[in-house]
Amino acid sequence: MTESEKMKLGLWYDANYDQELSEEREKAEDLYFTFNHTAPKEKALREDILKKLLPKMGERVTILSPFYTDYGYNCNIGSDCFINHNAYLMDCAPITLGSHCFIGPNCGMYTAVHATIAEERNLGLEKALPITVGDNVWMGGDVTILPGVTIGGNTIIGAGSVVTKDIPSNVVAAGNPCRVLRPITEADRIAKK
Repeated sequence: MTESEKMKLGLWYDANYDQELSEEREKAEDLYFTFNHTAPKEKALREDILKKLLPKMGERVTILSPFYTDYGYNCNIGSDCFINHNAYLMDCAPITLGSHCFIGPNCGMYTAVHATIAEERNLGLEKALPITVGDNVWMGGDVTILPGVTIGGNTIIGAGSVVTKDIPSNVVAAGNPCRVLRPITEADRIAKK
């Protein structure tokens, strides 16, 4: 079994010293480097680069540079999403963003888990756990999401949060570690005020 196959199955794999995975990361790095150094007014070129880097990207997605990802092909980004400056999607496992997600600046989504024993960690061993973000999620700036987390739809994650565990739908959550502060209710509707 190849290291890439192990990665995709969620098994421990050699992330650092496997040539195939290194080449895939370098291909993604070349694409995001080009994207990050392309003028914002060159919209068609930027869109073309993103389609190559993120083949599972929906319609009307806006990504501001700089943007970083390990592979790109494991990012599933729904339609009408906005990803602000300096996002890093470490997509060793799938990262799924639902539609209409708004991601603040400096967001990091990290799927990799490294070995606890130093000798194993020094061998480059890691495994990856997916991250799933539902539809209509808003995240403030400087949010960190750790491996294996699911964030339910219609949820707000406050700025500076470190999301270590699943967050349900229809809530406001914040903190380090991130925790549910309250449900989102009809009282939050602007049209009623």
